[in-house]
Amino acid sequence: ARIQLADIEHAIRTRLRHRLGDVAELMTTPLGWDDLVVSEQVGSLIVELLSSIRYQTQVMDRWGFGKKLASGRAVSALFSGPPGTGKTMVATLIAKELGLELFRVDLSRVVSKWVGETEKNLGRAFDEAETSHAVLFFDEADSLFAKRTDVKSSNDRYANLEVNYLLQRLEAFEGVVLLTTHNQSSIDDAFRRRLRFRIEFPAPDAREREMLWQAMLPPEVPVARDIDFGEVAQRYEMTGGFIKNAVVRAAYLAAGEHLPGLTTALLLRAAQLEWEAMGHLTQKS
Repeated sequence: ARIQLADIEHAIRTRLRHRLGDVAELMTTPLGWDDLVVSEQVGSLIVELLSSIRYQTQVMDRWGFGKKLASGRAVSALFSGPPGTGKTMVATLIAKELGLELFRVDLSRVVSKWVGETEKNLGRAFDEAETSHAVLFFDEADSLFAKRTDVKSSNDRYANLEVNYLLQRLEAFEGVVLLTTHNQSSIDDAFRRRLRFRIEFPAPDAREREMLWQAMLPPEVPVARDIDFGEVAQRYEMTGGFIKNAVVRAAYLAAGEHLPGLTTALLLRAAQLEWEAMGHLTQKS
């Protein structure tokens, strides 16, 4: 059988994936853009970010803007907002849309107590991502990109050295790097200035929560005709991640109790259980 282009691409990606696998984890998603519920403002920024990645070569090389930029050619973005608002999901969808691989830097394999080892591991991640044209993803980036502190001990000095090294690598990087944080004010100002996009993912409003409850349901699941997603959305102010947990919880409750399908009462019950698991002690009424 003749070797096809797809076979060559698969072999190259497998080899590169092996090398990046020392410091990062490949992330994929079965979801699509239809599963994402965000505000119109956030959606427009995501579209702009996608265009910046898709047309980077055209703008920087063919249109000559790369000659005007001595550094900072990376397409970089910081996604900030509460847990469960879709930050990681958007990162995976962007890579999927563009046919790129997304590698999440594994902090347990990167950060080392030995002086210089953390920088060495980070350097490998940037080098391999650039070589393989992969998206480099720092989830919960606060631990690496946190604000530098006044040097009061050797630990402070080494932490600041790591931040300075990251700044240098980000300046020199020419690929795509995405970061997430729950609070962008915790990120060092020097990083925030160098990031081309800063997208805030706010907690969803009641209408968006209603859409999330509906979007989380697979078409195969049996649902009562009179189910009231609006009531559940109004009563429980949850982000998408917690809504997903509640929907799955409701499905298992229905299956375990041999019910014919999901109802408003069952969703409310699962939502209350998830609400309490979030740390809320009060009963929603």
